[in-house]
Amino acid sequence: MALETALLLLLALGLGLAGAQKALEEVPVQRGFDVHKVEGRWLTLQLAASRAELVSPSDPLRLALHSIRTSDSGDVDFVLFWKGEGACQEESITVHPTQLQGQYQGSFEGSSMHVRFVSTDYSNLILYVRFEDDEVTSLWVLLARRMLEDPTWLGRYLEYVEKFQLQRAPVFNIDDVAQRRSVARPSCTARRSWKSSRSPAS
Repeated sequence: MALETALLLLLALGLGLAGAQKALEEVPVQRGFDVHKVEGRWLTLQLAASRAELVSPSDPLRLALHSIRTSDSGDVDFVLFWKGEGACQEESITVHPTQLQGQYQGSFEGSSMHVRFVSTDYSNLILYVRFEDDEVTSLWVLLARRMLEDPTWLGRYLEYVEKFQLQRAPVFNIDDVAQRRSVARPSCTARRSWKSSRSPAS
């Protein structure tokens, strides 16, 4: 019985990894991607996650991407702010280029991290971020240079939300004025809060 249980666990793990890899292969990448053109300030318009507990109304994922930086070596730095207890803490995450254009990898708090620049015209950007440890967590983000949703880009993003059965999350952006006054702890403003953690499309 113990052997059967172990075999079942190994089978379940194998199927889970195979499914995760299949999902990763289904994520597209922008053709002709130029990483240096995505440098600068970005605003988060939409955020969705593969795990419902990350977007619970009582304990939402309070994440704000402020800007993207690049280096001569090809590395990409994401400048993030995590909201908690009335203030924000800055976090910079660096990912490194792979041999595939528009795809990057790194690590964050013990998890391996994969990033794909799914689609962009450099004024709008759909970003895919994947964390892998004991389980796989995927984040999909719609970004723009201005706080104005382009219907075409919103529709394209929501197609991915439906396809990958994601949970839409509250969105936070930081106040640039507050950031200039106190870089370490700027205030955060919530753009919208979803009453339900379930996507209307799921």
